[in-house]
Amino acid sequence: MNQDFSEQEIIRRNSLAELERLNIKAYPAEEFEVNCTTKEIAENYSPDENNFQNISIAGRIMARRIMGSASFFELQDEHARIQVYLKRDDICAGDDKTMYNTVFKRLLDIGDIVGIKGFAFITQMGELSIHAKELKILAKSLKVLPIVKEKEGQVFDAFTDPEQRYRMRYVDLIVNPQVKDVFVKRAGIINTMRKFFNDRNYLEVDTPVLQSIPGGAAARPFITHHNALDIPLYLRIANELYLKRLIVGGFSGVYEFSRNFRNEGMDRTHNPEFTCLEIYVAYKDYRWMMNFTEQLFEKIANEVNGKTQVNIDGNTVEFKGPYRRLPMLEAIKEYAGTDVSEMDEKQLLNVCKELGIETDSTMGKGKLIDAIFGEKCEQHLIQPTFITDYPIELSPLTKKHRENPSLTERFELFVAGKEICNAYSELNDPVDQLERFKEQAKLKEKGDDEAMFIDMDFVRALEYGMPPTSGMGIGIDRLTMMMTGAASIQDVLFFPQMRPEKNVAADKVEAYVGTGIPEEWIPVIQKSGYQTVKSLADANPGKLFNDLCGINKKKKMGLKNPSPEDVKNWIINAAKN
Repeated sequence: MNQDFSEQEIIRRNSLAELERLNIKAYPAEEFEVNCTTKEIAENYSPDENNFQNISIAGRIMARRIMGSASFFELQDEHARIQVYLKRDDICAGDDKTMYNTVFKRLLDIGDIVGIKGFAFITQMGELSIHAKELKILAKSLKVLPIVKEKEGQVFDAFTDPEQRYRMRYVDLIVNPQVKDVFVKRAGIINTMRKFFNDRNYLEVDTPVLQSIPGGAAARPFITHHNALDIPLYLRIANELYLKRLIVGGFSGVYEFSRNFRNEGMDRTHNPEFTCLEIYVAYKDYRWMMNFTEQLFEKIANEVNGKTQVNIDGNTVEFKGPYRRLPMLEAIKEYAGTDVSEMDEKQLLNVCKELGIETDSTMGKGKLIDAIFGEKCEQHLIQPTFITDYPIELSPLTKKHRENPSLTERFELFVAGKEICNAYSELNDPVDQLERFKEQAKLKEKGDDEAMFIDMDFVRALEYGMPPTSGMGIGIDRLTMMMTGAASIQDVLFFPQMRPEKNVAADKVEAYVGTGIPEEWIPVIQKSGYQTVKSLADANPGKLFNDLCGINKKKKMGLKNPSPEDVKNWIINAAKN
């Protein structure tokens, strides 16, 4: 991490040192008792009742108006902001006025965390405020917050760059309070689901994250090594096979919110680490599970948003059942205009070629059908739609269809063009299951690195007998995106996976001199953010000129300012290098 402190960071560290000299702890160890929140005060304060007269509250300083012997500042806690009125003689009862004159006015900064004791009142301007009787420093902020400014309806200095927001979520949560709402709703979604399952007496369980065989899904796993056992282990790609082992063991219904890991690409709907809910219920089939899913999603929408209609990508999506039920091959016929139900692998390859769908040599019949469906059908499925009856090649853990053995009793629920859950009538025939695993092994030999491993212990479990069972998996991250209107999966994960930060090494003086820049101006240019000549090539001439002159003046460097033409030529020459 770069430890070259900015001017403001140096000032804050100097303030910290001065607090220590004053024997004021900037990071005290003792408890500060909080007895109310900004939300409670805003919702319940009544001037007539004269309540909230013994407030003890804590939060960050987010704005200040320093005057003479009295000042105002905004305090932000978990819920909102509230104005605090600070009077010198109130917080400094004796002759020593250091706490106000020196500490508050000079050594405290925006972003510092303080505790306030006092009482609520309404100012002459009609604003609900806290009159502070005591002020206590709880944590000194050494970094400068990107404080958002507003003027005449325009927002300035907003912390909106996604790269920075996702990488420094802690800053995002401080300066963009609305971000918290998404994660509060995410928690609400999970709690609603948990209550829905618990009310039906299904048991929440835990299953292994480290697995000797990565089973339950077609995906590329992360591989690690256990030193004591000297064996490879895999981070789970799914928990399905373990949950079904519990059904074998006699539980009538089990579920788990699991953290899964898949060593695959990243985009706005995929993160290598994600949360999935899987539930398995004995003596049920996929048709029962469709009804169950409709009830669940209607309940979630109502609990989280107060209604069953949700706006997703500009479309009003209705989560109240019943949902359309469309067989996969019928969907291809409807949206791609071709009947693939009787086609072999060669014919499917020709169809993909005609439709302009990319294929490769590792793709078998099932993946070719899935590619056609994904390319030509998914984007049309805006309202909740159950796509049912998948080809057997796509569903190695699913029971054969009771009416057509080339299909399986499986559905996926699509909403706004995205798959949101996956469910089966679970395959409980151990002989059939072993044959399906062997077919997957052939695909792996062919080069499909997402094909399933053979899990002989799971086959053995089925040999002891698993009752007819229906299971379902729901991607919690995607579900949260849909219920909150988030555009990217990164917006619903506190800490999404990011590329490592790059610390750009500054170019040597000679590189800048080669562009005609006087040596004395090189440190100023680098302080303006242009650590390399290459980055300088993209600079805005007018802005750079103003920045350089501003730094020269503010730092009292005494340099002769360049002309706008000089700066323009530096940038032109940098672009040539």
